[in-house]
Amino acid sequence: MQTSFTPEQLADPHVAESEQILRRCVHCGFCTATCPTYVTLGNELDSPRGRIYLIKDMLENGRPADEEVVTHIDRCLSCLACVTTCPSGVDYMHLVDHARIHIENTYRRPLMDRLIRDLLAAVLPYPARFRMALGFAKLGRPFAPLLKRIPALSPLTAMLDLAPKSAAKVSDSASPGTRAPGAEKRGRVAILSGCAQPVLDPGINDATLRLLARFGVEVVVPEGEGCCGALVHHMGREEQALDFARRNVDVWTREIDNGGLDAIIITASGCGTTIKDYGHMLRLDPAYADKAAKVSSLAKDISEYLSALDLPRLEPKRLNVAYHSACSMQHGQKITMAPKNLLKAAGFTVRDPGEGHLCCGSAGTYNILQPDISAQLKARKVRNIEATKADVIATGNIGCITQIASGTTIPILHTVELLDWAYGGPKPEKIVLLDATHIGINAP
Repeated sequence: MQTSFTPEQLADPHVAESEQILRRCVHCGFCTATCPTYVTLGNELDSPRGRIYLIKDMLENGRPADEEVVTHIDRCLSCLACVTTCPSGVDYMHLVDHARIHIENTYRRPLMDRLIRDLLAAVLPYPARFRMALGFAKLGRPFAPLLKRIPALSPLTAMLDLAPKSAAKVSDSASPGTRAPGAEKRGRVAILSGCAQPVLDPGINDATLRLLARFGVEVVVPEGEGCCGALVHHMGREEQALDFARRNVDVWTREIDNGGLDAIIITASGCGTTIKDYGHMLRLDPAYADKAAKVSSLAKDISEYLSALDLPRLEPKRLNVAYHSACSMQHGQKITMAPKNLLKAAGFTVRDPGEGHLCCGSAGTYNILQPDISAQLKARKVRNIEATKADVIATGNIGCITQIASGTTIPILHTVELLDWAYGGPKPEKIVLLDATHIGINAP
């Protein structure tokens, strides 16, 4: 794509990077075939190619974002299916990140939109606040039918629909400290506790700690780590995102210096995509560039790390597992086979749903801010999953778990919960009602 930025504009390193990304686009349109919003809405401006044109025009002319640009950029899920498809290697992720920052800095949203975004940014990244908010959701749920009559309040009704009836019990898995291995020590890792996951489903990290201990891995839950920054990063709130990133970099650097780390384990693939990008996010910060690059190099999805441990193969079980590959896993981190291979080695029968490349509609806060499009994508995803006739669903991202669970009665678990069970851990509560004889594996 031909560009015409001025030398003055290109003096800004963010603009210079975007200009190089834009120049790689050859207008081929391959991205339209795999873009969930284009497939759903059929509007060229809701395709990656269309959004690239809008971003180019906005940045090249140095003008503030307008309603049209904001509408179509807001509809982007950042699923990155277009990146997987693109034959020219267009780095759409960093281009749309830049566009969102520009929007945040130059566009004044309607009052209700601003208030909802402020609420999300002030609550979701903080576990204690999020847990309290779920308590308030109980009080608000009876008013949901009234709220649904007001279009501007649709994000609030989406929040109420997605909120669990009660927060999960607080787990020790998020408490700072070192978990000693239960077998001969094979490694030392840190684990991200995160923000939303320990409130919604702490059992995921509980299972991870048990499984790693069983195979000789010492796990550190560092003091002071928190939200990875992904939630606010995708809302264009870059300074807040970078503050989260710097805090985590400092925490993990301290552990690297005091005992070393083989990896930083992440059990939410949405967080993993962001943490693996810390090196890029902080590349212009001389105090953090090198440390952030080191942290990014150590970041591993739990399935990546487990694949390197060479877990023993187990006897086949009569449990059919539909594997949902989260967008942040398959497109963001390019991890496609590791989770499925681990499940197969543990004895599960793995089934691939149709249209596996399409997003489920979760995408961080997307299912709150764009509830109508999200609902259409969820319905499509659930139809494809249910068509596999699987007993359970496995995935590697808490956002996908919450989204898909709201549309089907098939139990959905994190991949590591099934692996922990198969290798001697407790039977997951979500499938405790399934017929153990049919499954072919008995709960301890």
